[in-house]
Amino acid sequence: MTLEATTPGANYGSAASGSSFYAAMRILPHDQREAMFQIYSFCRQVDDIADSDGPREERLAALQQWRDDIDALYQGHPPPRLKDYVASVKTFGLKREDFLAIVDGMEMDVPQDIRAPDMATLDLYCDRVASAVGRLSVRVFGMPEEDGILLAYHLGRALQLTNILRDIDEDAGLGRLYLPREALLHAGITSDDPDRVIAERALPKVCLPLAQRAKVHFEKSDEIMNRNKRRAVRAPRIMSRYYHSILDLLIARGFTAPREPVRVSKITRILILLRYAFI
Repeated sequence: MTLEATTPGANYGSAASGSSFYAAMRILPHDQREAMFQIYSFCRQVDDIADSDGPREERLAALQQWRDDIDALYQGHPPPRLKDYVASVKTFGLKREDFLAIVDGMEMDVPQDIRAPDMATLDLYCDRVASAVGRLSVRVFGMPEEDGILLAYHLGRALQLTNILRDIDEDAGLGRLYLPREALLHAGITSDDPDRVIAERALPKVCLPLAQRAKVHFEKSDEIMNRNKRRAVRAPRIMSRYYHSILDLLIARGFTAPREPVRVSKITRILILLRYAFI
């Protein structure tokens, strides 16, 4: 499941300072909390590389260095910036391929800005930048293997699709457009220029089906969490409820320009925390 944030792309922006991610992780026991903040720190650092203004070649090289460092960690020779990860990898069985998938996902924005990917590419992007984070996270939460992987699949996609719908205008400002090409064409939009697309009157015909897809993923993730121990799904439940609230606000607001930013109220955030944090 993707980590809460305010920046575009994979959206790991200001999670550590007062977000659903921070609130959800604070309720965890010490070892789990430390592991989750390590996962967050890793995601934040590679996301910062992908979203930086540096030359693309330098960003690609920096991401490759992270791959090399992950390989060294799993070979028993962790570089200084990953030494603290050794205990978490061992304790929770964190998988090398999930860390590498996250790097691969961030890299999808680097050779050129993503613009109207086909649905398969968008789904791969969601899997790498969100569901891979989820696969690491559910191991920390202590969920059963099969249900943990399923939850990562559905909730990761629900959260990332919500991010994409929330950040349409912000992403366009960076020259990016994550809305799927098939949906754009179905709505009669042939351009992949972000500034032109976000001004299209037909944009709701693209966004509402994507919102419905996110809702289905939320429903599937709820089914999985409902059949698991409440303590094991406290943190993902908080993030799910927070992001579902964002999605509901987006649908209620609509997607016709101009679009005012949506924000979950403080009282709603408190109620979500009170309902799921304390068992």
